This record gives sequence, structure tokens and C-alpha cells, in this order.
Amino acid sequence: MGFDFGTVRIGVAIGETVTGLAHPLTMIASEPVAQRFEQIGALLAEWQPHQIIVGLPTALDGAEHEMTQRCRRFGNQLHGRFNLPVTWVDERLSSAEAEQRLQQAGQSARAAKTKVDAVAAQILLQQWLDQHAQQKQISSGGINA
Repeated sequence: MGFDFGTVRIGVAIGETVTGLAHPLTMIASEPVAQRFEQIGALLAEWQPHQIIVGLPTALDGAEHEMTQRCRRFGNQLHGRFNLPVTWVDERLSSAEAEQRLQQAGQSARAAKTKVDAVAAQILLQQWLDQHAQQKQISSGGINA
């Protein structure tokens, strides 16, 4: 399950390693915190993921900033509350890519705003799934370097 953390909204996506595909799932409000984790807990109970992916924002040059630390804290809270492994994925420009995808799909700016966080989470999760599949292929000797 992938999360695109924001101070207002958190995008959520689901994917599976068998098919290697991620799909946008939903968006939840970041506040209040108790309600946020209640909703996340319900999603985790329903989907039963084995891994959590959290987008880690950095500056374009890779430097960390305030949101980087907030996302790390969010991921650490997920791990502490739900005892699932958390992996951070570089999320630079994922929201911009999500907006572009929604516009290309014919979504109005207003409709896209309600979906952009879940699509950004999908992009992050798909990035992890692609890397995971590639690493799996390399470790099994399926790719010549």
C-alpha cells in the first residue's frame, strides 16, 4: 500500500507484486490525527498489505526539508502502530505528474483536485513495484548487466 503524505490530504494507492501494478485507492484527510490513523487502520485491515510505501519529498537537488521530516515521522508512526515494514520512495514531482495524467485523461481541474493525491500515491507505489520487480529479476539472474 502506498501513501502520498500531505498536511491537508493523504493519497492512498494499492498494488500487488504478482501483477506489478498499482492503482489509486482513496484520499483521506490528514487531520484530525486520531481519525487519520483510524481510517488507515481500516484500509490496512481490508487490504492486508505486506509492505507500506511512503513518498519522501526532497528538494530537486535531493536536499531534505521540513516536509521530508514530517513524512519520515508519518512513516515511522505507520510502522509503530501497524507493525508493517515501511519503505520510503523519492516523490519529487509525483504530484505534478499526477496532475498532468489527470488532465490528459480529460479530468477538469476541480475533479482532478480530489483525485491527485491518490494518483500521486499510485505513481510512488508503481515506482517501488517496478524497482522491486527489477531487483527480483536481477537476483534470479534474469537480467544481463
